[in-house]
Amino acid sequence: MKKALLSVALTLLALLMMTPALADRMYVLPESDQRRLTWEEVAEWDYESLGYAYNEIFARHGYCFEAGKAYDNYFRAMPWYTPNADPRNQVACYPKLTSVEWYNVELIKQVRAAKKDDDSGRSIWDSFSTGFDALQGFSYVRLRSGQKLAVYTAPDDDSVRGAEGKAVASTNGAIYAAGWEGDWLLVMYETNAGAVRVGYINGNKVRGGVPLDTSLRFDHCAATVLAACCLTDDPATCSTTIVQLRPGAQVTWLTRFYNNTAWDYVEVTVDGQTARGFVPVGCLSISYGADPLEQISTGY
Repeated sequence: MKKALLSVALTLLALLMMTPALADRMYVLPESDQRRLTWEEVAEWDYESLGYAYNEIFARHGYCFEAGKAYDNYFRAMPWYTPNADPRNQVACYPKLTSVEWYNVELIKQVRAAKKDDDSGRSIWDSFSTGFDALQGFSYVRLRSGQKLAVYTAPDDDSVRGAEGKAVASTNGAIYAAGWEGDWLLVMYETNAGAVRVGYINGNKVRGGVPLDTSLRFDHCAATVLAACCLTDDPATCSTTIVQLRPGAQVTWLTRFYNNTAWDYVEVTVDGQTARGFVPVGCLSISYGADPLEQISTGY
């Protein structure tokens, strides 16, 4: 499976202002604790999503999932989830379930069993927001679960690698991709610490393949740093710094990305290694060529 670690960055203010529609998006089956569901509405979901719908009923009552695994990561990212104080007492929630909830538990179990070899239906990963300020041009990619993929800042396994050389994207969490540069896929994902990382994974190392055929188009323009700035691989929370760029430094401008602001995506050399990352628009003087409007691409 893939995904998880969603909505970690939700604040208390956001919770207080939450609309019913937004609250519903935090549950696979929002009414599974209120009424008996029907086979038809449960069967709208795919096999994988029904695993989350099933466990969601227990999670509402504090069920403790295996630490670090997909369900644990997923539900701990939900602001409504409060695990039982004693994680060894997993069954403490059982007496709290109502007859309606037990009915839905059995129903979901039966529907899921019937869909074991059928991958049709809605996916929860199409229904939830990323939980962070995602870059435009990245979309969720459904990768085979159980993989840990090395992530580099540039499409080269000799390039700078985040997390002190240990950056890894787990396919048990949500991974979003923008496209390919050769055999390398530009991805965005949320780390266990709640930060966001953008980097490259080697597509040849992905078991089961990648359902995306978009190619990246970068401009590779010369650029000069005008104002001191941090080069980051986290354009959502800016919690990591690859290197400090000083005025006058020469970099290669690749393209421009947008979320709630605009970012220039650049390539630099750090201690002899290639690194790519983001700086806020306005920090660079870019030599676009004869026609800047034609030179600037969207990045996807």
